[in-house]
This record gives sequence, C-alpha cells and structure tokens, in this order.
Amino acid sequence: MKHPSIEFTAVIKQNGTMNAAFVEFPFSTEAIFGKKGLVKSKVVFDNSVEYRGSLAKMKSDCHLLGLTQEVRKQLGKTFGDEVSVSLIEDKEERIVEIADDISLIFDENAEAKALFDKMSYTHKKEYICWIEEAKKPETRENRKIKMIQMILEGKKGI
Repeated sequence: MKHPSIEFTAVIKQNGTMNAAFVEFPFSTEAIFGKKGLVKSKVVFDNSVEYRGSLAKMKSDCHLLGLTQEVRKQLGKTFGDEVSVSLIEDKEERIVEIADDISLIFDENAEAKALFDKMSYTHKKEYICWIEEAKKPETRENRKIKMIQMILEGKKGI
C-alpha cells in the first residue's frame, strides 16, 4: 500500500549555535509509519527542492528533519523562514555512486574500504561529495588520500 505524501508547513529552526537547521515533524511517526526511531524519507521542500534524509528523534519531543546548507541555499531560506514540506517514506536502498578513480584508491586500501562499507549512507555521501566538489585535480587527489587516512583514524564523516 502506497502512503500518500504527508504535507505540512514548518518554520526552519537553528540547531543551537551551529550552522545546522531542521524542521519539526508535527505528527506521530508511530501512527503513520509504525516506527518510533529513524524514518528514511524523500522530501520536497517548497514544491521545488528534492532531498533524501531521515526523520530522527534527537533528544526532542518530536521527530526532526534536517535541512542541509545546500537545501537552504537552493530555497533561498534561512532560520526563522517558513517552508512547505511534502514527505514520503523512502524505502529504496540508498547507494552512493563512487567514481572509478575513488574505487581505485579503495582497491588499494582494503581496510579503509571495509570501514567505509560499514558507514551510514549519509557519512559515505559526505566523503564522496567532498572529493567530487574539488575543483582542481590535485585537490581531488589530496582529498582521496586524506579520506583514506580519516577513515582509518575512525572518522565517520567530514
């Protein structure tokens, strides 16, 4: 059975003093999704910006949905602004596309690859996006090496 999307309007809130934003999910995830914990979600903000994230309970009364800096930039919105949210549960497997040159460095570093494979989708995505955002080839190369070091040091994300 396909659930219709859940529509609501929310105010973008700041997470403490960090440059991190979220909206509160004003419904019971247990009633809607049959889950108390994390609910992977596909979201469309303001009928324009698509995002895959999760509803999470973060020492909060209700579930929260994060808005990345990138999403806020695309929306042209910040803390205190109102945003419309259309959300459905995301049941698709989350796979991070890894470019050939990044795969090669993993082939040479089996231990780092094993640790990377155990990471959450979000942390994998952070690492890969960080490398892909490099504008110069040498920056990309440096980031690949740095990523392997960071993974081996036990860092979960950037």
